[in-house]
Amino acid sequence: MTVQLNETHDVKLGSWVASANQPDSDFPIQNLPFAVFRSKAGGDFHIGVAIGDQILDLHAAYAANAFSGFPSLQSTEVALALQSNSLNALMGLGAETWSALRLALSRILRAGAQQEASLRSALVPQSDAEYGLPAQIGDYTDFYTSVHHATAIGKLFRPDNPLLPNYKWVPIGYHGRSSSIGVSGQQFRRPLGQTKPPTSDTPVFGPSKRLDYELEIGIFVGKGNELGDAVTIDQAESHVFGLCLLNDWSARDIQAWEYQPLGPFLAKNFASTISPWIVTLEALAPYRLAWDREQADPQPMAYLDSADLRTHGAFDVQLQVSLQTQAMREQGVAAQSLSQSNFRHSYWSVSQLLTHHTVNGCNLRPGDLLGSGTQSGPQPSEAGSLLELTGGGKEAISFPGGEKRIFIEDGDTVILRGWAHKPGCARIGFGEVSGTVLPARTL
Repeated sequence: MTVQLNETHDVKLGSWVASANQPDSDFPIQNLPFAVFRSKAGGDFHIGVAIGDQILDLHAAYAANAFSGFPSLQSTEVALALQSNSLNALMGLGAETWSALRLALSRILRAGAQQEASLRSALVPQSDAEYGLPAQIGDYTDFYTSVHHATAIGKLFRPDNPLLPNYKWVPIGYHGRSSSIGVSGQQFRRPLGQTKPPTSDTPVFGPSKRLDYELEIGIFVGKGNELGDAVTIDQAESHVFGLCLLNDWSARDIQAWEYQPLGPFLAKNFASTISPWIVTLEALAPYRLAWDREQADPQPMAYLDSADLRTHGAFDVQLQVSLQTQAMREQGVAAQSLSQSNFRHSYWSVSQLLTHHTVNGCNLRPGDLLGSGTQSGPQPSEAGSLLELTGGGKEAISFPGGEKRIFIEDGDTVILRGWAHKPGCARIGFGEVSGTVLPARTL
């Protein structure tokens, strides 16, 4: 888990792709995140790397012999991975290969690189691309890592005992549904299910009336572990391919009726939306922070603690939620910001989540996805869900055009954005993830 800066992080590096050199670009040469894309005109999906407002097609780059000067990338395994239509094979090759590929990409995309002439034709404007899921997601686990979110939600339902006693001892998670995960731009119907009105003794069936978003970070597993083996805290980050943005939509009224005694089910499995771009942990190295635990709280058990974790186990990633109603879109009004938080507030770290997931011998596989849980900060304005922002649905949010929201309405689009930036370092952006709610299907 040792974090090292290398030549790819040099803030003075520029690219021959001019748009990557703009100070507000999410995708400078110091980032180089991965996605799966194809032309909007159709064709096969390829692996791509973001550089400015362009995508470097790795299938085309390999065909142009862009990596011929990098011996560590000459194996058949690497060749097949770079020419695949998903990232699973590359994810499975491990951290040394990911780092070697990142270094090669940095060198061939730098200003003055001799590969510029041959790679110009391998660039695709992001505006001309459509995205697929970056990997085949075999399994999905969602955690609950924001103590601020857990406490705020707990106060709504258990004012005298908001935080359950196990929360500060064990990373809480549940196994979600991978088949309904979609990429940014996902549109889905309002879910149907059972709810129990507070004034009724019996439940009713119909569309959810308390549909919500959840501002989360997604964690893509790279190299997996064998069934029965465990990944130690010091090994954990070598099994993480990278991070993305995740909106884990929630039907709060369905959830309130069904979640006891076994947890989320229909309230969570109708849709989850991720950003197309996966940002590597190496790209985020300049934005590592010390991870700590308040002395008054229980300290992590030995298998969830390490010196490296304490030194740089947290990530300084800004997160923002915006909402655009259907009326705003029709009137050409931009999405309105709802809140802004930061991943550094997470009570449990990326490495702790992966370590705990495998401590019982559970086997993770390349392309598996872990969700961080709603990332709310300590201030009310940093809430990562409408349930928190509206005080449990009691205080409507007003927009400049006169519209109000308590929960998500049909036609609403929710947009999550993420970025890391500080003086002396290049901006590392995640792009955005958007999702739109359609009316429920007719009964």
